Amino acid sequence: MPGISTLKPIGHLKMASHMLKLPTADGWKQPQGDPGAKQFADCIKPEDRVAIPTEIPPVFMPQCANKFHQETCDKIGKELKKFHDDMLSAVEYALMMWKTSSKFKDFVVMAVSAIGSPGCLDGPELESNIKNAPMVSSMSGNAAKWRDAVAKGVSKCFKDWQGQVMVPGLPLYPLFAFFPGPMAPPTPNVPVPLIACPSPMMTAIILPNTMASEMESALDGGIKDKDPDGQYKACFDGIATVLAIAFPLWLPQQMVNLVLGKGQIPTFAPPFVPGGPVMGGDNVAAPGHMIA
Repeated sequence: MPGISTLKPIGHLKMASHMLKLPTADGWKQPQGDPGAKQFADCIKPEDRVAIPTEIPPVFMPQCANKFHQETCDKIGKELKKFHDDMLSAVEYALMMWKTSSKFKDFVVMAVSAIGSPGCLDGPELESNIKNAPMVSSMSGNAAKWRDAVAKGVSKCFKDWQGQVMVPGLPLYPLFAFFPGPMAPPTPNVPVPLIACPSPMMTAIILPNTMASEMESALDGGIKDKDPDGQYKACFDGIATVLAIAFPLWLPQQMVNLVLGKGQIPTFAPPFVPGGPVMGGDNVAAPGHMIA
């Protein structure tokens, strides 16, 4: 997927926009009054009372701007960013695997035009390849549950889009306007960008709220109950935002190639009619249509 590495900082900013704090609000409250406030101030050296974040943008802000709270924010924020970045790389990996085995099928070829009804784009679901991507496959515990939720949510949205992709009579086979023979042999299509094949479910992959919602729905309820501040929401929102930008950038750049069309020439009647247009043809449904 083009440019996903350069888009990752956008996800970091999106996570930062949730203004999460550490320690969590239900886990810590700064001492107030006498003698609590004074004792709290006295136990921290003057040079440790204010610290500057080392993670920019900071995913977490400290409840109290001292060195110890800031170090916790930096450490956990760095880990959350790494999870975010690794999951985006895993989606990119899964999409590369999808491209090697996806194919167009069930075309109806009429002269130069190819018609594909919704469902003509066939390919594996992304979920398994996302979870088994090298950069995330070794995750365990809660990280693995977050990973699985992201994989399931992204896969569902991608499947919804893929399942409704159609080919609206594109002129893919100019040689079939008049072919000199009884039957046109398998002939590669004129390359077109994938975005020329529309899907009514395009919104599933370009609206971040839809994708983030699917990830959240797939996450284990026990984890959500233990995260009242919604740290998982911030992370899923960042991942979905990046993908919602990346998918529309990918569609115009991804070319559809080597879709082999073929078909009968019903008007062929030599020597009086030496050829004619392909009518009621189809295509060879073999993987390799989006390798480039």
